Amino acid sequence: MINSLDHDEHDAYGTEPAAAWQLKMFSKSLKKQLKFNALLQMLGPVDHKKCLLISCGDNNGALNWHFRRFGGTWAWGDVEGDNIKEMAAFLGDPVHHTPEEAFPFEDDRFDRIVCIDVLEHLEDPDVFLGELRRVLNPTGFTVVTVPNGDTKLAANKIKNLVGMTPEKYGHIRAGYTVKELEQTLSQGGFKPFAQGGYSRFFTEMMELIINFAYVFVLAGKNKRNVEQDGKIAPTSSEEIKTHDKAFKAYSLIYPFMKVFSQLDRLQSSKSNNAVIVSARK
Repeated sequence: MINSLDHDEHDAYGTEPAAAWQLKMFSKSLKKQLKFNALLQMLGPVDHKKCLLISCGDNNGALNWHFRRFGGTWAWGDVEGDNIKEMAAFLGDPVHHTPEEAFPFEDDRFDRIVCIDVLEHLEDPDVFLGELRRVLNPTGFTVVTVPNGDTKLAANKIKNLVGMTPEKYGHIRAGYTVKELEQTLSQGGFKPFAQGGYSRFFTEMMELIINFAYVFVLAGKNKRNVEQDGKIAPTSSEEIKTHDKAFKAYSLIYPFMKVFSQLDRLQSSKSNNAVIVSARK
């Protein structure tokens, strides 16, 4: 497995952003690091490939920055569009608004498309998948990740019990099982050929503590209606400044949380709380 944190965090584009708040948050996010490593494995080599990463509002650009360092020519898109300006400033690249019904890209442009946690936000994924298929090269493939919507998973039961329902995350639906995601992609004109996942029970519990504290404690103190916009973590420099003390306190306990999350290794892949499927046109 490739670990993004094993590499020198100096931007090849002429800056040294290791102190950027986006990368600081990434370096303290157990789940995002697992997501990145799992997606890298599914994506494979991207040298000389035209690649697109699409997210949906909860992306601050750190994943984009790390993907860019592993080769390929990348374009960036976001379905929601709220964080585009700050993401573009951080990356030094344009970040395109990619509304589900009309991507701003020509047909067959990309060899690889990474779609991160988008489908669970959409009422009708077919329109989005139609655009995804349109801009994908006939010889390329897409890698799609979503939360695991299996209601039998212990982590999902606990989230609902403490009030962290799908609505708090801005989700139209809880997520998809592997089978459901494969079926959805097939209905959208794709041919699934590989599957994977990441983040098991103990990592999910560590993330739940952080998200719960932000939604019900920190954001509440600052009179921010998180329930309306589905934000479960800071997504801007302004929010980071507001919660700077809390982030510093969290950074102190992060090493202990990381050790605790290693208990995930005792569980099988069937307990993955995030699902990944790769598919061709």
